[in-house]
Amino acid sequence: MKVAFLVAPEGVEQVELTDPWQAVRDAGGTPELVSTKSGRIQAFDHLDKADTFPVDTTVTDTSVDAYAGLVLPGGVANPDFLRMDGRAVAFVKSFFDAGRPVAAICHAPWTLVEADVLRGRTLTSWPSLETDIRNAGGMWVDEQVHLCREGPNTLITSRKPADLKAFVDAVVTEFPVTAGQG
Repeated sequence: MKVAFLVAPEGVEQVELTDPWQAVRDAGGTPELVSTKSGRIQAFDHLDKADTFPVDTTVTDTSVDAYAGLVLPGGVANPDFLRMDGRAVAFVKSFFDAGRPVAAICHAPWTLVEADVLRGRTLTSWPSLETDIRNAGGMWVDEQVHLCREGPNTLITSRKPADLKAFVDAVVTEFPVTAGQG
């Protein structure tokens, strides 16, 4: 089954894209890079430019029906760009409406705040998002990875790149990407 990786044209933290991507592939799933524009996206290693990656499809050319779940990599700029794009926000919200699993790491929950899907949910993130998450009706916890099943879907969140192993393990376990799931 396919898994959508939603990123802005620039600003994604490269390792938060590539590690989960490889894990989904290794588990037998098909990762697909979705963005707000076609072409290539520019990844970053913190604030330094890193590699570029080809976009598979745009949010206007696909829908939740094509995917088993959604991964939202972080980076400071990436989720900030995404939350300013109404089509990207609607794409994210559609996964919650459909009851599909969503995973978000680092600053990625900013897009979830904008999609208004955090009321009554418990999650973690980069610590600077705590107030935003609370203001959006969520409960913030300081944990390496947190699985929330308090809503219509499973929400997997992690704080930072150092938490990637736990994040990736949760994504592979919770997403229906392997044979016999989904």
